[in-house]
Amino acid sequence: MSCLVLHPGDSVGILTSPATAGTYLPEAGAQVLDDIPAGHKVALADLPAGSQVRKYGQVIGVATRDIAAGQHVHTHNLAFVELERDYELCRDAKPTTPAQVPAYFQGIVRPDGRVATRNYIGILTTVNCSATVARMVASQFAQGSELLAAYPGVDGVVALTHGSGCGMAGYGEGFELLRRTLTGYARHPNFAALVVLGLGCEVNQVRSLTEQFHLPPTTPVVSMTIQELGGTRATVREAVARVRELAADAQGVRRVPVPASELVLALECGGSDAYSGVTANPALGVAADLLVAQGGTAILGETPEIYGAEHLLTRRAARPEVGEALVERIHWWEQYVKRTGDSLDNNPSPGNKEGGLTTILEKSLGAVAKGGSTALQAVYRYAEPVTAKGFVFMDTPGYDPVSVTGMVAGGANVVCFTTGRGSVFGSKPAPCIKLATNSETYRRMPDDMDLDCGTILDGSSTLQQVGQEIFEMVLAVASGQRTKSEELGFGDEELTPWQLGAVL
Repeated sequence: MSCLVLHPGDSVGILTSPATAGTYLPEAGAQVLDDIPAGHKVALADLPAGSQVRKYGQVIGVATRDIAAGQHVHTHNLAFVELERDYELCRDAKPTTPAQVPAYFQGIVRPDGRVATRNYIGILTTVNCSATVARMVASQFAQGSELLAAYPGVDGVVALTHGSGCGMAGYGEGFELLRRTLTGYARHPNFAALVVLGLGCEVNQVRSLTEQFHLPPTTPVVSMTIQELGGTRATVREAVARVRELAADAQGVRRVPVPASELVLALECGGSDAYSGVTANPALGVAADLLVAQGGTAILGETPEIYGAEHLLTRRAARPEVGEALVERIHWWEQYVKRTGDSLDNNPSPGNKEGGLTTILEKSLGAVAKGGSTALQAVYRYAEPVTAKGFVFMDTPGYDPVSVTGMVAGGANVVCFTTGRGSVFGSKPAPCIKLATNSETYRRMPDDMDLDCGTILDGSSTLQQVGQEIFEMVLAVASGQRTKSEELGFGDEELTPWQLGAVL
């Protein structure tokens, strides 16, 4: 049995293997008093009821009863508590030291200069009512099909469907957020061309949507509606014919050396466990730092999953207004959950808790590690175009598909997704790399996990070594190496715009 103590001031440690009652725990100078699962917390000292409990050197909650050294610390005796945090804007912001050796990947440079990591044709739907027809069209170009094989260099045809677009006001925050998300996907460099498909009578009209794309003339956009074309079969025939024309023009692209500064990396976690904040998340933070040193961009999201740890980011703000923008988003979320009668502490899922996480404070402290250590350069609203270089934050929900959708709409051309419990996910048009926080999950789900970060736990690798490995994998995937989720065909169902406002 091994017990990880992450900070000298911590009052709990993390067990890396199951412990049985009666086992001596050197870190606590006492016997383990309960049978405790691997990944769960054990008290390192006596903790009176009402006392603060610390992990990562930070408060993760309060003891709800007296806890003796050696006892299991979890939902039965640890609770969330609201904290006053000192944001200390910009205190820890440091200039980034540029990398001495430039890194490159084999990218696709569009005629207008935008850089892609994949070469897709997109079928963008305006409304849920056109989703099935879009899938019918895309299915004819499925992986391994003769039709797709006829166009070498085209990675696929993606039906970008969603559950909204009507039953809503054609103005206001909810409508604008949907439009911003769809426009972000339309502008994504990984799409060589687009078909925009509507029903015809929806609130989110095809013409007004496409007018705001402002795409270069070298990115063709074909618009059509099912009602005007005469129904489902007629629309499928017409759309397949147009996709074939677009694919013929998009085939045969060449990859050329491109500086890593052109990469925009989305940092996501899902199905987290107690090891997430110890292995995969901080290792991804190392990779994010390496990318930032190359002049690239790393996007951290999931505002509900930095709650309670946001002070660690405001202290890294490059300018006061950046830190203030993040605090404003935190306050928005506090009011948002109050209006719905919810709590931000409801974020940890049953799977998170089974994996050893207890409160949102504990989960957030592990989640922010994905953001590395460089200065926070900007804060973006959901799906806004990310234009700043360096480490940035985007306000997204903690729900993985919605969060990644926002970051891809913002321009992320590669996604790194850490998982302890074993999430299955893809994010077309951006390839998604899955990072397992522990070796058991990596072994149990070999078809889904791209990299085992559990080697950090057993001491066979260091955080720096795994971080470097992640960075090199990002370059390889950006160069065309397929991820496990791409091999499985994930990404066709994961476009999930954040829905705000009334459904009418």
